[in-house]
Amino acid sequence: MSQISQPKAVLLLSGGLDSTTLLALARRDGFAVHAMSFRYGQRHAHELEAARRVARTYGVAAHVVVDIDLRVFGGSALTAEIEVPKDRDEREMASGVPITYVPARNTIFLSYALAWAEVLGARDIFIGVNALDYSGYPDCRPEYVAAFEKLANLATRAGVEGNAIHVRAPLLHLTKREIVDLGTSLGVDYALTTSCYDPDASGAACGRCDACQLRLKGFAESGRRDPVRYGSGVAR
Repeated sequence: MSQISQPKAVLLLSGGLDSTTLLALARRDGFAVHAMSFRYGQRHAHELEAARRVARTYGVAAHVVVDIDLRVFGGSALTAEIEVPKDRDEREMASGVPITYVPARNTIFLSYALAWAEVLGARDIFIGVNALDYSGYPDCRPEYVAAFEKLANLATRAGVEGNAIHVRAPLLHLTKREIVDLGTSLGVDYALTTSCYDPDASGAACGRCDACQLRLKGFAESGRRDPVRYGSGVAR
């Protein structure tokens, strides 16, 4: 199927494990993917290089990197001079909203994606949120995805003219192991990706932040070795 005849979709692409699996899934399902990434002042800006690698590899119709600076507000270990939590166990990760939560980030990102979708005439927006193996972010829950979809169809010309916009989150109810298994079945090269919140200057993952631990757990439970580069002393 040529991209001309494929339905258009906007997909939020961070360059991480989840969004890369999501991209492979959307391409398998026949969408002409328009990928959107953000340079938002995040300390782990290495993810943008990963996003570019992934976009090139998986043949997106277009890839844009949007510049916004959420450091203006701070309030997160990812956008302010706040230490990234390390070595937290699963009980700690499941308790409360962590300091790595970036206030309203997914709402901001989805709003940009919604605007681009309207311009493109795309009726599908893909986001790789996950409500099982995650760090307690409120904007990764099914209620949130449903609420934003409702907003999208109330707040846009496309929506009020009957061209419903769908916010698709097919990884929402999968564990990290299931996501790794799915991506592997789709031929995803996870060596292209990065998930670490606090990589070193060379881009090597710390192996100790929540994102690294959840990723490593998913690969371990899948019986596979995570191919990305970690700092010394990280067991895989």
